[in-house]
Amino acid sequence: MRRRHTVHGTIRRSQPDPRAELAAAVLTHELDLLDRAAVDRLVRDVQPQWVFHLAALSSPAASWDDPGGTIATNAGLQANLLAALVKLDPMPRVVVVGSGDEYGRPPGRARRLDEATPLRPLTPYGVSKVTQDLLALQYHLSHDLPAIRMRPFNHAGPRQSPDFAIASFAQQIARIELGTQPPTLRVGNLETRRDFTDVRDIVRAYLLAAEKGKPGEVYNVGSGTAPKLREVVDLLIGMTRATITLEVDPQRQRTAEAEVYVCDAHRFARLTGWHPQIRLERTLRDTLDYWRRQERKAA
Repeated sequence: MRRRHTVHGTIRRSQPDPRAELAAAVLTHELDLLDRAAVDRLVRDVQPQWVFHLAALSSPAASWDDPGGTIATNAGLQANLLAALVKLDPMPRVVVVGSGDEYGRPPGRARRLDEATPLRPLTPYGVSKVTQDLLALQYHLSHDLPAIRMRPFNHAGPRQSPDFAIASFAQQIARIELGTQPPTLRVGNLETRRDFTDVRDIVRAYLLAAEKGKPGEVYNVGSGTAPKLREVVDLLIGMTRATITLEVDPQRQRTAEAEVYVCDAHRFARLTGWHPQIRLERTLRDTLDYWRRQERKAA
């Protein structure tokens, strides 16, 4: 069924990230979410019925460079938004996007992580996402804001920033194919296991959360499988004819990280019927093809 909505989005600058591909019908508003008065005005003018809140400094690795800034920014911009939303009558349904990084390093042996798993974040980014998660719960409890909290695990796909592993691997391979980078793929710790889902499946989950999620509840979203990053790299290298060697780059190894993240998304699946539809191999190929196009343009 096709849905007909007027879609508004906020951007931080008049020229959006060149990786972004927005439909012509999307109405964009240049806005600093840390400016509370400006957030109040926009929310009052738009009068949204649904809100999808994804704004954040989103790199766990980069959060070590400015821990205080990461936590203050991610908490502050969400506090401004929620404070504006509760002034509307009726209040909109808001999907607040947290992260599997909230779980950090759970106690005991490696297992699937469900929503009852204790939150033990390992990075300043993880702390900031716990803060956003609990702010949404607090506004639900104190103001009856219909907030639905999501904890997506790792996701990937075309147009993702090369600050993240799969996009970085794909961009490097595209450069190697063009001869603009030596045939050495720089990697971090390839023994960690991560639960990857295609970003297009994740977006479907957010829409289902807005439609069917229970206000105040929290839902994990992920594939339920966790290959080693070494397996991911092997799949990508198998998609190129270039001869590539691997080199461990100490700067790509995190100060602290969990060895395994595997998502238990049964709660959300039972509620909505959601499950991933796009296999990891397609995600990798689409991401690699995207970076091939980008690097050809740049060259």
